[in-house]
Amino acid sequence: MLETDSGPHNFNIEVATTDQQRILGLMYRRTLAADAGMLFLYDRAQPVAMWMKNTYISLDMIFIGADGRVHRIARRTEPFSTEVISSEGDVRGILEVNAGTADAIGLKAGDEVIFPGLGATPTP
Repeated sequence: MLETDSGPHNFNIEVATTDQQRILGLMYRRTLAADAGMLFLYDRAQPVAMWMKNTYISLDMIFIGADGRVHRIARRTEPFSTEVISSEGDVRGILEVNAGTADAIGLKAGDEVIFPGLGATPTP
């Protein structure tokens, strides 16, 4: 769930916790339901970089800090691009949702991401 000034926003998410799941991500998918997304989780806070190679759907990438709050948002990423999209700091997770979702719900840095385990693990 994303908690914004406009209220709570729930998503049906797939969770990617293994290297293989994170490598595949949402590549090769042609559609994504409006309330769907994928959450990439990491064991510890770390810098993360992604790209859109083999991804047909434009996405908003929501980088989540160790405190469970939105660290940064990469809006409307370009399908098939090999341009590196950086977390610009240490993160514990990334939530990918359809492009435009962050703007539609008024999501901004500092908003809370509510998911078991996020914000609960201290960084080293």
